[in-house]
Amino acid sequence: MEDLIQFKDVHKTYDMGQAQVKALDGISIETRKGDYLAVMGPSGSGKSTLMNLIGCLDSPTSGSYRLKGLEISTLGDDELARIRNREIGFIFQTFNLLPRTDALQNVELPLIYSGIARRERHERAKHALEAVGLGDRMHHRPNEMSGGQRQRVAIARALVNNPSILLADEPTGNLDSRTGEEIMALVDKLHAEGNTLILVTHEDDLARRAARVIRLKDGQIVSDTLNRQEGAPLPTGA
Repeated sequence: MEDLIQFKDVHKTYDMGQAQVKALDGISIETRKGDYLAVMGPSGSGKSTLMNLIGCLDSPTSGSYRLKGLEISTLGDDELARIRNREIGFIFQTFNLLPRTDALQNVELPLIYSGIARRERHERAKHALEAVGLGDRMHHRPNEMSGGQRQRVAIARALVNNPSILLADEPTGNLDSRTGEEIMALVDKLHAEGNTLILVTHEDDLARRAARVIRLKDGQIVSDTLNRQEGAPLPTGA
């Protein structure tokens, strides 16, 4: 099976006035379709920068990033936006929903950017909401929903374009422990259904749910370990 993501000696440097800050310092990673990967590290370790590069929100300063065999590091902003909309589904800690539109309209947004006709947009968004258990809440606005329901809307929006990768950035950070467990059970289910998942987290109990854990420090990989083989059951207590 070919690699889905391939980073080779990726560096990312930011100019901060007179100084330069190395956010990533020679990162090399390979992942395949269906992987479940957790990325961990302290504040300033490079987690967010790595997620932004994987999600085509930014480009490396040097090195190679290939997604499904396509060299991403040389693309312009418009091409990055097209690939981002087609290949990446984002699940954010803060949900990032439009407050004045209902759940259905929020989920339709990526399809609008893809130029999908209205009738098909509606049906695909409806199906995505039903898949996350919100078929009866599709005409409710975010302020009429609980935090867990809002995160389910965000997950439906991430899924609606059938992306190659789901990027989850601290997906339970704004949720209580019970609701967070419900959301992670849904994330686990999405992986079991064949979705490729990359989870950015600082919580060990969430990282244990992944099959593989990469730990960053000062922009470098300090460990890359397997929790379990793909397809094996989650560890007891996860």
